[in-house]
Amino acid sequence: MKEGFRQSMAWLHTWSGLLVCWILLLVFCAGTASYYRNEITLWMQPELHGAAASEVSTEEAAKVAQKAMEERATGATRWFISLPGERSAATQLGWSKPSQPGEKKRGRRGNFHSEKADPATGEVLSKPRETRGGEFLYRLHFDLHYMPAIWARWIVGFCAMFMFVSIISGIVTHKRIFKDLFTFRPKKGQRSWLDAHNVTAVLALPYHIMITYTGLVTLMFLYMPSGATAAYKGDKDAFFAEAFPGRSGDSKPAGVAAPLTALAPLVRQAEQHWGGGKVERISVSHPGDANATISLTRAGGRDMSSKQPSMEFDGVSGKLLSTDGDAQPGAAATQGVMVGLHVAHFGGPLLRALFFLSGLAGCAMVATGALLWAVKTRQKQAKALAAGKRASFGLRLVEALNIGAIAGIPIAFGAYFWANRLLPVAMEDRPQEEIACFFGAWALAAIIAQLRPSRAMWRMQLAAGAFLLASLPVLNVFTTNSHLGVTLFLGRGPVAVAAFDLVVLVLGLGLAYAAFKLKPLPVKAAKAAPVQPAQTMEAA
Repeated sequence: MKEGFRQSMAWLHTWSGLLVCWILLLVFCAGTASYYRNEITLWMQPELHGAAASEVSTEEAAKVAQKAMEERATGATRWFISLPGERSAATQLGWSKPSQPGEKKRGRRGNFHSEKADPATGEVLSKPRETRGGEFLYRLHFDLHYMPAIWARWIVGFCAMFMFVSIISGIVTHKRIFKDLFTFRPKKGQRSWLDAHNVTAVLALPYHIMITYTGLVTLMFLYMPSGATAAYKGDKDAFFAEAFPGRSGDSKPAGVAAPLTALAPLVRQAEQHWGGGKVERISVSHPGDANATISLTRAGGRDMSSKQPSMEFDGVSGKLLSTDGDAQPGAAATQGVMVGLHVAHFGGPLLRALFFLSGLAGCAMVATGALLWAVKTRQKQAKALAAGKRASFGLRLVEALNIGAIAGIPIAFGAYFWANRLLPVAMEDRPQEEIACFFGAWALAAIIAQLRPSRAMWRMQLAAGAFLLASLPVLNVFTTNSHLGVTLFLGRGPVAVAAFDLVVLVLGLGLAYAAFKLKPLPVKAAKAAPVQPAQTMEAA
């Protein structure tokens, strides 16, 4: 092999990044948005914008929630109660009922019902429009869509592994990795794209390594099951019981009616046990049955582990059955920290914002890497193009995919948010229609890009994405009474809604600036190559 080790790593870096970059860009964009999935969901349910933060204690909120569930969830097999916290002002009530004979199940969630209630009174808040909100974006970044989740997770894991290889080989390839952090030469063609790729990669390098590695760790039992399978002879339940002790198995109903014990005293007991840690979630199995069980989970604090402690009680007597998470084995604790680093629930507002900015840097890194390959390849084919020959099939395909992904994904995000406000509130299966608008807009952008991957196409799609995102604050003005203007000038309305408007406005203006910079080439340049195929972004 004539090339040295560094040159071999350069080849590996190029191809391990290029082959999966378009899926990685979707994963990065959706994952970055997921840091604010609660705030996105709130924006997409304007009926809840007027809900004020409640001052009631968790004990009182649990007492009110229990009364509400007893009135509304008769015959339910499970209750799910999410108490209000730092990022949610309402109590989330959910329950599932068994399917009746001949009744058709409603999707994967079966007969599941949910509503938001006032923590102090238990009254149902203004019924919000149905939407997947930020949860769709969160699931999209590892479950994709329109395919079985298991397939999607294997695909995303495969791409993440390529990403990890690309990062490590990129570190080996760069001779001046720290100097590259402070170097950017605009309007230099290929050199400018290389500088942009280096800056966005090195600037958030620790984040890129962490987020890729921990992303693989979150699904490690799917990707590497052999050790547990061999050690436990295929008994997965035994493995998880030993790896994550403390939980009793799901009890079966006894078929004997018995009143459910009060939840408020259990909440007080749990919070005392956790030294003041608040209860966030309450799950009740078989309420009203002699075998009912109650599980309380602590709200996430500033500890990095995603595994929050929980306590399980007998649903009739209130006797403590088990605790989980107070003292985890080393391996389980390590895995919990890895997952916690990935989802960043431990972060306060400033740290979450830093993660968000680092995620945007990751999106830019992937996008500039894909563009750099196209620019370098077009320059290699410059003589053939000048002679009137067409660009190679690979170059044309990559340029079209670049437009469809880099410019098309913002269009898809914008269409998703616009659909949330424009689709009829009472539309049947409304959440899926919003998601269909996301993928429909993206598919349309990708197909049009394949027809003519030109400089003008870049401008058109970047401008479309800029309009859809930057105009969302204006759309919000006409569809709600809580928007950026109200928050800035009157000091009213949820801060999260105003922050969403501000962020999409900034992102939209950034896309508009990119479209402006891609103004038509000078006439002299056009005459120099009258038959040259579609121009790419390299001249920008």
